[in-house]
Amino acid sequence: MISDKLKKVILEQLNLSDFDIKDETVASQVPGWDSLNHINIILAVEKDFGIKFKGIEILKAKNIGDLQKLIDSKIVN
Repeated sequence: MISDKLKKVILEQLNLSDFDIKDETVASQVPGWDSLNHINIILAVEKDFGIKFKGIEILKAKNIGDLQKLIDSKIVN
């Protein structure tokens, strides 16, 4: 399940006030999510969550749910 924090980061980076983001949502379904904004979103996620991704990890994420799982795997509880 997508966290409210991740939704907020994505929506802020894309200047969207509201968009229904689900686990199965892919970048091409979100208005304004292009290749440049993809980089900005990943950088913002790294900053807000205090984590770092490897390039291959990002390439393996096929949808927002995969990104959330990747974030969860990196957060130290």
